[in-house]
Amino acid sequence: MNKPLSPYVNRDLSWIEFNRRVLEEAQDPDNPLLERAKFLAIVSSNLDEFMSVRVAGIQDQMKAGYTKRDFTGYSPAGLWKRLMKRTDQMVTEQYRTFREVLRGLTKEGIFFRSIEELNAHQLKAMDEYFYEIVFPVLTPMAVDQSRPFPLLRTKELYLSVILGRENMPEEEEPYFAIVQVPSILQRFVPVPGRVNSKKNEFILLEDLIERHINTLFNGYTTIAVDPFRLTRNADLTLNEEGAEDLLEEIEKELRRRRWGLPVRLEYGKGIHPYALQTLKEELELGENLFEIDGPLDLTFLMRFASSLPQYESLLFEKIEPVYPLEFDQTEDMFAVLRQEDVLLYHPYESFEAVSDFVLEAAQDPDVLAIKMTLYRVSGQSDLVQALAMAAESGKQVTVVVELKARFDEERNIAWARQLEKAGCHVVYGLVGLKTHAKITLVVRREQGMLRRYVHVGTGNYNDNTAKLYTDIGLFTSHPIIGADASALFNEVTGYSSPYEWKAFGVAPTDLMQKLFGLIDREKEHAAAGRPAHIIAKMNSLSNQEMIDKLYEASQAGVKIELIVRGVCCLRPGVPGLSSNIRVISIVDRFLEHSRIIYFHNGGDEEVYLSSADWMTRNLTRRIELMCPVFDARLRKILINVLRLNLDDNKKARELQPNGGYESVHNELPELRSQFQAVQIGKWKTYR
Repeated sequence: MNKPLSPYVNRDLSWIEFNRRVLEEAQDPDNPLLERAKFLAIVSSNLDEFMSVRVAGIQDQMKAGYTKRDFTGYSPAGLWKRLMKRTDQMVTEQYRTFREVLRGLTKEGIFFRSIEELNAHQLKAMDEYFYEIVFPVLTPMAVDQSRPFPLLRTKELYLSVILGRENMPEEEEPYFAIVQVPSILQRFVPVPGRVNSKKNEFILLEDLIERHINTLFNGYTTIAVDPFRLTRNADLTLNEEGAEDLLEEIEKELRRRRWGLPVRLEYGKGIHPYALQTLKEELELGENLFEIDGPLDLTFLMRFASSLPQYESLLFEKIEPVYPLEFDQTEDMFAVLRQEDVLLYHPYESFEAVSDFVLEAAQDPDVLAIKMTLYRVSGQSDLVQALAMAAESGKQVTVVVELKARFDEERNIAWARQLEKAGCHVVYGLVGLKTHAKITLVVRREQGMLRRYVHVGTGNYNDNTAKLYTDIGLFTSHPIIGADASALFNEVTGYSSPYEWKAFGVAPTDLMQKLFGLIDREKEHAAAGRPAHIIAKMNSLSNQEMIDKLYEASQAGVKIELIVRGVCCLRPGVPGLSSNIRVISIVDRFLEHSRIIYFHNGGDEEVYLSSADWMTRNLTRRIELMCPVFDARLRKILINVLRLNLDDNKKARELQPNGGYESVHNELPELRSQFQAVQIGKWKTYR
């Protein structure tokens, strides 16, 4: 007899399904070949983070003897077993796809060669490259009684080297050494073309090092050379309460992260048994071992796919973001915002408008103060330069820098120090909470009074990701939103008693309660026989209370449509539980990142933008923001964006009651929402 399904899908198993959808993009023959290679790189990058954070956490629970089941019914040990099985299947499928993509690239004249396939002229050129560029940065690391096993860096590529000596007795153990494949050098090495050939040929750096491995171990015989790669636990363990200086505490933890406990070992197929035995013993890893049939760490394909300008036909057609028409004919953005609110849809509209807004505020003598949250910032940020300039010119500049943004900690520390040197007041948020809200407040003196201008976004203030992620930004001078923005910064930067928000929903204080109230209102409309409808777009949905509230609404007759790109623990379409709920996920060229929430409200429609996914961490352990869109025209545009997503029948996959996803198929004309959205007029007027 089949065990009844839990009302909830497990978060980590749902994540595996999400990464499988990314893999499906690599497998889609309709996608250009080099874009398929990029998707393979994303699958690897995603798995790296999943292993170093989620799987590492599950293993910590197992080591501590924790056996309690989570709300989806899984114990740590039972979940770990299923995750490893599904991950192993996914990696096998990923490398099968990799070989398929390579075959496609060879037909286009792009070849990855083995050393044996090179001719004499090519070998000579590669040998010269090795001795001039590669050899000087290599460091052989022998392992013996006087030289202990070295500390291996997480996610770096290494070669294990098994060595012997002439006339060495068979029973004597071979010698073991390690060579790091230097990440400072390009992983793919261009090979000079053959005579009269238009082929583009490459070899992998590790193959070139293996060819010359004897130059590092003179006097020894090479028995075997095998690639391997270690992933370590990357979660920071911070004692924020006891930290005298949060910035220093995070810097210490970042140093510790490099040597976190081993979580996963990847190694090349056919590895020498003695090498594998040594690695397992030294790293104390008996599980999470992955034998890879192909090059380890396919993340290099992202850079490779972008390094071939002559093959643009194998990439998606470039999209040039349009500068927002509302700001295009003026140098005074504040004058525009006194007349109307402005909505931006990235990456179709340019993020430059956001940078220009802060730059104009920095240069405007009537601007008295600029306040801004920074979560993840790009390497060369115009925003940071503008904020520094504003502070140097005497304006009050307050920046809330989130130091705990995972894997961006070091960059954010650097920005924080640069801003402090320029005279900005830098705040690191509140103890125990990440500041994830995306908001900018500009206070300007106008005709003897002060006016507030606000930008609220669903995505980070990062000009690089704004070209790769779909996000919404709202500019407004609405006085209610301005007052709430001032109160929010006061709560984050000072001692301020809880504020009664006029427009915002703010986590962790009242965002969940506000959402529950809005959902309950739809239930009341349904109970009164009026149309009741909720549409919500986000990255992840995993909070049990929120899922239960949506189940209640479904049972009350509310129509619920969810667009959840990644993890979704809600089970839609279950009779008596969630029969009125539909969930789709869109994985396509751009990473769907915007959070938009719609409530029909008996015909008096309301739309909100938010920084928060409906996950426990966002609703209870982060400073998050949900902001209403007051302008009816802009609300209509956002409803169009949601409908465009819901009508996608090319890249949308629908979540099934069993937790799996199936491609959306219907008789309607083919619609790929991201391709439609490129034409600005279409998403502004859709349906």
